[in-house]
Amino acid sequence: MKKGLLVIIGIVAFLAVIGFIMGPRFYNKALTLKEGATAQWANVESVYQRRADLIPNIVNTAKGYAEFEQETLTKVIEARSKATSVTIDPTNITPQQLEQFQEVQSGLSSALSRLLAVFERYPELKANENFKELINELERTENRISVERNRFNEAVRPFNLHIKKFPNNLVNNFIGHFSEMDYFKAKEGTDVAPEVEFDFSN
Repeated sequence: MKKGLLVIIGIVAFLAVIGFIMGPRFYNKALTLKEGATAQWANVESVYQRRADLIPNIVNTAKGYAEFEQETLTKVIEARSKATSVTIDPTNITPQQLEQFQEVQSGLSSALSRLLAVFERYPELKANENFKELINELERTENRISVERNRFNEAVRPFNLHIKKFPNNLVNNFIGHFSEMDYFKAKEGTDVAPEVEFDFSN
């Protein structure tokens, strides 16, 4: 009985020593890495917001063409509204939040794809200089979204590795502070930006 008690005391003392010696260094590095990941998430949201900001201008340009499909424009506006209504707390990103965020952004991407396909039927609209610039900016933004999502995952990886490596995992279990962050995982087929290239030579 005494031997078992001594073992327990020894384990507790060992963990206490690890926590005392390694705790501050582990905590500070983990905090720095997590802050880097959450800051990168802000960049992800920023480019998604940039895309959302472009849509009203694109829609308004299309509205100038009386025969343009109003139903298509309405679906884009509705999808944009849903996408901009979902926000994530970058200090506490959960799988459920990421899934919801990705779902509404995918909905907007699909609506944009349909809108851009419809544009092909309107050569006068395609020739509009303002429209050309908006579409070019949308293409650049879609590419930027992919870049920033990858950078977010790259920022999450060292944080997750840091808190899971031995003996950091023991320290983290002892202080019970940091949880593994989730990666941004695009749904199948949504990791590719919508095709927004047009032939403006006509």
